[in-house]
Amino acid sequence: MAKNIKIKPEVRDALNAGGAVVALESTIIAHGMPYPRNLETAARVEKIVRAAGAVPATIAILDGIPTVGLNEADLERIARGKDFLKVSRRDLPAVVAKRLNGATTVASTMIIADLAGIPIFVTGGIGGVHRGAPDSFDISADLTELARTNVAVVCAGAKAILDIGLTLEVLETQGVPVVGYRTNEFPAFYTSGSGFNVDYAIETVEELAALLRTKWSLGLFGGLVIGNPIPAKFEMDSGRVAKVISNALREAEEKNIRGKEVTPFLLSRVEEMTGGDSLAANIELVCNNAQLGAELAVEYSRLK
Repeated sequence: MAKNIKIKPEVRDALNAGGAVVALESTIIAHGMPYPRNLETAARVEKIVRAAGAVPATIAILDGIPTVGLNEADLERIARGKDFLKVSRRDLPAVVAKRLNGATTVASTMIIADLAGIPIFVTGGIGGVHRGAPDSFDISADLTELARTNVAVVCAGAKAILDIGLTLEVLETQGVPVVGYRTNEFPAFYTSGSGFNVDYAIETVEELAALLRTKWSLGLFGGLVIGNPIPAKFEMDSGRVAKVISNALREAEEKNIRGKEVTPFLLSRVEEMTGGDSLAANIELVCNNAQLGAELAVEYSRLK
Protein backbone atom coordinates (compact mmCIF):
# COMPACT_ATOMS: atom_id res chain seq x y z
CA MET A 1 0.00 0.00 0.00
CA ALA A 2 2.91 2.36 0.69
CA LYS A 3 3.69 2.63 -3.02
CA ASN A 4 0.04 3.30 -3.84
CA ILE A 5 -0.49 6.42 -1.74
CA LYS A 6 -0.53 9.80 -3.43
CA ILE A 7 1.43 12.56 -1.74
CA LYS A 8 0.89 16.20 -2.70
CA PRO A 9 4.14 17.69 -4.13
CA GLU A 10 4.31 20.36 -1.42
CA VAL A 11 4.09 17.69 1.27
CA ARG A 12 6.57 15.39 -0.46
CA ASP A 13 9.07 18.22 -0.89
CA ALA A 14 8.81 19.14 2.79
CA LEU A 15 9.30 15.52 3.87
CA ASN A 16 12.28 15.02 1.55
CA ALA A 17 13.85 18.17 2.97
CA GLY A 18 13.29 17.00 6.55
CA GLY A 19 10.79 19.79 7.13
CA ALA A 20 7.80 20.00 9.43
CA VAL A 21 4.56 18.38 8.26
CA VAL A 22 1.32 17.95 10.20
CA ALA A 23 -1.17 15.20 9.31
CA LEU A 24 -4.87 16.07 9.55
CA GLU A 25 -7.88 13.76 9.39
CA SER A 26 -10.87 14.11 7.06
CA THR A 27 -13.64 12.45 9.08
CA ILE A 28 -14.04 15.67 11.03
CA ILE A 29 -14.82 17.36 7.70
CA ALA A 30 -17.13 14.72 6.24
CA HIS A 31 -18.88 13.48 9.40
CA GLY A 32 -17.99 15.77 12.28
CA MET A 33 -19.38 19.15 11.22
CA PRO A 34 -22.12 20.54 8.95
CA TYR A 35 -21.41 22.41 5.73
CA PRO A 36 -20.08 25.10 5.38
CA ARG A 37 -18.59 25.19 8.91
CA ASN A 38 -16.61 22.04 8.12
CA LEU A 39 -14.95 23.61 5.08
CA GLU A 40 -14.28 26.88 6.90
CA THR A 41 -12.70 24.99 9.80
CA ALA A 42 -10.53 22.87 7.50
CA ALA A 43 -9.21 26.00 5.81
CA ARG A 44 -8.63 27.74 9.14
CA VAL A 45 -6.71 24.77 10.54
CA GLU A 46 -4.46 24.57 7.49
CA LYS A 47 -3.80 28.31 7.74
CA ILE A 48 -2.80 27.95 11.41
CA VAL A 49 -0.39 25.13 10.56
CA ARG A 50 1.25 27.17 7.80
CA ALA A 51 1.56 30.26 9.98
CA ALA A 52 3.49 28.22 12.54
CA GLY A 53 5.99 27.11 9.91
CA ALA A 54 4.71 23.63 9.02
CA VAL A 55 2.99 22.11 5.99
CA PRO A 56 -0.56 20.78 6.46
CA ALA A 57 -1.33 17.32 5.07
CA THR A 58 -5.02 16.53 5.24
CA ILE A 59 -5.57 12.84 4.48
CA ALA A 60 -8.48 11.12 2.71
CA ILE A 61 -9.28 8.33 0.26
CA LEU A 62 -10.17 9.83 -3.11
CA ASP A 63 -11.55 7.39 -5.69
CA GLY A 64 -9.73 4.57 -3.94
CA ILE A 65 -6.41 6.38 -3.62
CA PRO A 66 -5.05 7.21 -0.15
CA THR A 67 -4.14 10.87 -0.61
CA VAL A 68 -1.83 12.88 1.61
CA GLY A 69 -2.33 16.62 1.20
CA LEU A 70 -5.54 17.98 -0.30
CA ASN A 71 -6.16 21.06 -2.42
CA GLU A 72 -9.12 23.43 -2.09
CA ALA A 73 -11.22 21.47 -4.58
CA ASP A 74 -10.59 18.23 -2.66
CA LEU A 75 -11.61 19.83 0.64
CA GLU A 76 -14.76 21.24 -0.95
CA ARG A 77 -15.60 17.83 -2.36
CA ILE A 78 -15.29 16.17 1.03
CA ALA A 79 -17.18 18.95 2.82
CA ARG A 80 -20.12 18.75 0.43
CA GLY A 81 -19.96 15.06 -0.46
CA LYS A 82 -22.42 12.48 0.76
CA ASP A 83 -20.48 9.51 -0.63
CA PHE A 84 -17.49 9.64 1.73
CA LEU A 85 -17.48 6.58 3.94
CA LYS A 86 -16.10 6.67 7.46
CA VAL A 87 -12.87 4.69 7.08
CA SER A 88 -10.95 3.04 9.90
CA ARG A 89 -8.27 0.32 9.70
CA ARG A 90 -10.70 -2.49 8.85
CA ASP A 91 -12.26 -0.47 6.03
CA LEU A 92 -9.09 0.54 4.19
CA PRO A 93 -8.65 -2.58 2.01
CA ALA A 94 -12.24 -2.62 0.74
CA VAL A 95 -12.48 1.13 0.15
CA VAL A 96 -9.19 1.18 -1.76
CA ALA A 97 -9.93 -2.00 -3.74
CA LYS A 98 -13.42 -0.86 -4.71
CA ARG A 99 -12.12 2.64 -5.57
CA LEU A 100 -14.52 4.35 -3.20
CA ASN A 101 -14.25 7.67 -1.39
CA GLY A 102 -13.39 7.65 2.28
CA ALA A 103 -12.92 10.09 5.14
CA THR A 104 -10.18 8.84 7.45
CA THR A 105 -10.60 8.41 11.20
CA VAL A 106 -7.81 8.75 13.74
CA ALA A 107 -6.72 5.14 13.17
CA SER A 108 -6.62 5.23 9.37
CA THR A 109 -5.09 8.70 9.30
CA MET A 110 -2.30 7.40 11.54
CA ILE A 111 -1.70 4.47 9.20
CA ILE A 112 -1.44 6.61 6.08
CA ALA A 113 0.57 9.32 7.84
CA ASP A 114 3.06 6.68 8.96
CA LEU A 115 3.34 5.30 5.43
CA ALA A 116 4.08 8.82 4.20
CA GLY A 117 6.63 9.42 6.98
CA ILE A 118 4.65 12.00 8.97
CA PRO A 119 5.07 11.54 12.75
CA ILE A 120 2.80 14.35 14.01
CA PHE A 121 -0.99 14.24 13.68
CA VAL A 122 -3.59 16.73 14.89
CA THR A 123 -7.22 15.88 15.58
CA GLY A 124 -10.08 17.02 17.80
CA GLY A 125 -10.45 14.09 20.16
CA ILE A 126 -9.43 10.45 19.96
CA GLY A 127 -11.91 7.59 19.96
CA GLY A 128 -11.95 5.21 22.88
CA VAL A 129 -14.06 2.96 25.03
CA HIS A 130 -17.76 3.69 24.64
CA ARG A 131 -19.99 3.85 27.67
CA GLY A 132 -21.52 0.45 28.25
CA ALA A 133 -18.55 -1.27 26.61
CA PRO A 134 -18.42 -4.06 29.23
CA ASP A 135 -21.62 -5.29 27.57
CA SER A 136 -21.22 -4.04 23.98
CA PHE A 137 -17.41 -4.38 23.62
CA ASP A 138 -17.56 -1.13 21.61
CA ILE A 139 -13.93 0.04 21.70
CA SER A 140 -12.45 2.29 19.04
CA ALA A 141 -9.69 0.99 16.79
CA ASP A 142 -7.90 4.26 17.56
CA LEU A 143 -6.59 2.75 20.79
CA THR A 144 -5.00 -0.33 19.22
CA GLU A 145 -3.61 1.81 16.40
CA LEU A 146 -1.90 4.02 18.96
CA ALA A 147 -0.18 0.91 20.28
CA ARG A 148 1.30 -0.10 16.92
CA THR A 149 1.86 3.00 14.78
CA ASN A 150 4.64 5.56 15.34
CA VAL A 151 2.55 8.72 15.17
CA ALA A 152 2.01 11.22 17.98
CA VAL A 153 -1.57 12.44 18.26
CA VAL A 154 -2.30 15.96 19.51
CA CYS A 155 -5.88 16.06 20.79
CA ALA A 156 -8.19 17.68 23.32
CA GLY A 157 -8.44 14.33 25.09
CA ALA A 158 -10.98 11.64 24.26
CA LYS A 159 -14.41 12.58 22.97
CA ALA A 160 -16.63 13.48 25.92
CA ILE A 161 -19.27 10.93 24.87
CA LEU A 162 -16.87 8.12 25.84
CA ASP A 163 -15.93 6.38 29.06
CA ILE A 164 -12.71 8.29 29.64
CA GLY A 165 -11.58 6.25 32.62
CA LEU A 166 -11.76 2.96 30.70
CA THR A 167 -10.18 4.60 27.65
CA LEU A 168 -7.14 5.52 29.72
CA GLU A 169 -7.01 2.00 31.20
CA VAL A 170 -6.86 0.49 27.69
CA LEU A 171 -4.13 2.92 26.65
CA GLU A 172 -2.14 1.95 29.72
CA THR A 173 -2.55 -1.74 28.91
CA GLN A 174 -1.38 -1.07 25.35
CA GLY A 175 1.69 0.78 26.63
CA VAL A 176 0.70 4.11 25.09
CA PRO A 177 2.04 7.14 26.99
CA VAL A 178 -0.59 9.78 27.75
CA VAL A 179 0.88 13.20 28.46
CA GLY A 180 -0.77 16.51 29.21
CA TYR A 181 0.46 19.74 27.69
CA ARG A 182 0.70 22.12 30.62
CA THR A 183 -1.86 20.08 32.57
CA ASN A 184 -1.86 17.19 35.02
CA GLU A 185 -5.43 16.27 34.12
CA PHE A 186 -6.55 14.51 30.94
CA PRO A 187 -8.82 16.84 28.95
CA ALA A 188 -12.42 15.86 28.21
CA PHE A 189 -12.90 17.50 24.80
CA TYR A 190 -15.47 20.23 25.57
CA THR A 191 -13.95 20.78 29.01
CA SER A 192 -10.36 21.08 30.18
CA GLY A 193 -10.60 18.40 32.85
CA SER A 194 -11.97 14.88 33.14
CA GLY A 195 -11.08 14.01 36.71
CA PHE A 196 -8.39 11.59 35.50
CA ASN A 197 -4.66 12.27 35.60
CA VAL A 198 -2.24 12.00 32.69
CA ASP A 199 0.92 9.92 32.97
CA TYR A 200 3.17 12.96 32.70
CA ALA A 201 2.69 16.71 32.42
CA ILE A 202 4.90 18.42 29.83
CA GLU A 203 5.44 22.17 29.94
CA THR A 204 7.19 22.98 26.65
CA VAL A 205 7.15 21.98 23.00
CA GLU A 206 10.86 21.25 23.26
CA GLU A 207 10.17 18.67 25.97
CA LEU A 208 7.46 17.07 23.85
CA ALA A 209 9.74 16.76 20.84
CA ALA A 210 12.53 15.28 22.97
CA LEU A 211 10.07 12.77 24.43
CA LEU A 212 9.02 11.60 20.96
CA ARG A 213 12.59 11.29 19.76
CA THR A 214 13.58 9.34 22.87
CA LYS A 215 10.61 6.98 22.66
CA TRP A 216 11.19 6.01 19.07
CA SER A 217 14.99 5.92 19.29
CA LEU A 218 14.58 3.32 22.04
CA GLY A 219 12.68 1.14 19.57
CA LEU A 220 9.41 1.53 21.49
CA PHE A 221 6.85 1.19 18.73
CA GLY A 222 3.52 2.92 18.93
CA GLY A 223 2.20 6.41 19.25
CA LEU A 224 1.73 8.89 22.03
CA VAL A 225 -1.35 10.82 23.14
CA ILE A 226 -0.79 14.51 23.81
CA GLY A 227 -3.73 15.96 25.72
CA ASN A 228 -4.07 19.66 24.94
CA PRO A 229 -6.94 21.24 26.90
CA ILE A 230 -9.49 23.44 25.18
CA PRO A 231 -8.72 27.10 26.02
CA ALA A 232 -10.60 28.19 29.14
CA LYS A 233 -12.57 30.90 27.35
CA PHE A 234 -14.09 28.34 24.98
CA GLU A 235 -14.78 25.41 27.30
CA MET A 236 -18.34 24.45 28.20
CA ASP A 237 -19.94 23.89 31.59
CA SER A 238 -19.22 20.31 32.63
CA GLY A 239 -22.63 19.79 34.23
CA ARG A 240 -24.43 20.92 31.12
CA VAL A 241 -22.27 18.71 28.91
CA ALA A 242 -22.90 15.65 31.11
CA LYS A 243 -26.68 16.15 31.00
CA VAL A 244 -26.79 16.61 27.23
CA ILE A 245 -24.59 13.58 26.58
CA SER A 246 -26.74 11.45 28.87
CA ASN A 247 -29.85 12.41 26.88
CA ALA A 248 -28.10 11.77 23.55
CA LEU A 249 -26.90 8.35 24.73
CA ARG A 250 -30.44 7.43 25.73
CA GLU A 251 -31.70 8.41 22.27
CA ALA A 252 -29.01 6.33 20.58
CA GLU A 253 -30.01 3.32 22.67
CA GLU A 254 -33.70 3.79 21.88
CA LYS A 255 -32.94 4.05 18.16
CA ASN A 256 -30.61 1.02 18.31
CA ILE A 257 -27.72 2.95 16.77
CA ARG A 258 -24.55 0.85 16.81
CA GLY A 259 -20.97 0.67 15.56
CA LYS A 260 -19.41 3.44 13.51
CA GLU A 261 -22.71 5.35 13.41
CA VAL A 262 -22.71 6.02 17.16
CA THR A 263 -20.15 8.83 17.32
CA PRO A 264 -21.54 10.94 14.42
CA PHE A 265 -25.06 10.56 15.83
CA LEU A 266 -24.06 11.57 19.33
CA LEU A 267 -21.99 14.55 18.23
CA SER A 268 -24.83 15.75 16.00
CA ARG A 269 -27.41 15.45 18.79
CA VAL A 270 -25.13 17.16 21.30
CA GLU A 271 -24.73 20.05 18.83
CA GLU A 272 -28.51 20.32 18.42
CA MET A 273 -29.20 20.12 22.16
CA THR A 274 -26.62 22.82 22.95
CA GLY A 275 -27.86 25.15 20.26
CA GLY A 276 -24.56 24.96 18.39
CA ASP A 277 -22.39 25.71 21.43
CA SER A 278 -20.68 22.32 21.24
CA LEU A 279 -19.80 22.87 17.58
CA ALA A 280 -18.25 26.24 18.39
CA ALA A 281 -16.19 24.61 21.16
CA ASN A 282 -15.20 21.77 18.83
CA ILE A 283 -13.89 24.21 16.23
CA GLU A 284 -11.85 26.17 18.75
CA LEU A 285 -10.25 23.09 20.33
CA VAL A 286 -9.26 21.76 16.91
CA CYS A 287 -7.63 25.07 16.03
CA ASN A 288 -5.85 25.12 19.38
CA ASN A 289 -4.54 21.61 18.69
CA ALA A 290 -3.38 22.68 15.23
CA GLN A 291 -1.26 25.43 16.76
CA LEU A 292 0.43 23.04 19.19
CA GLY A 293 0.82 20.30 16.58
CA ALA A 294 2.48 22.63 14.12
CA GLU A 295 4.88 23.98 16.75
CA LEU A 296 5.71 20.41 17.76
CA ALA A 297 6.30 19.35 14.13
CA VAL A 298 8.70 22.26 13.65
CA GLU A 299 10.65 21.43 16.80
CA TYR A 300 10.71 17.69 16.08
CA SER A 301 12.03 18.28 12.55
CA ARG A 302 14.76 20.48 14.07
CA LEU A 303 15.79 17.68 16.45
CA LYS A 304 15.89 15.15 13.64
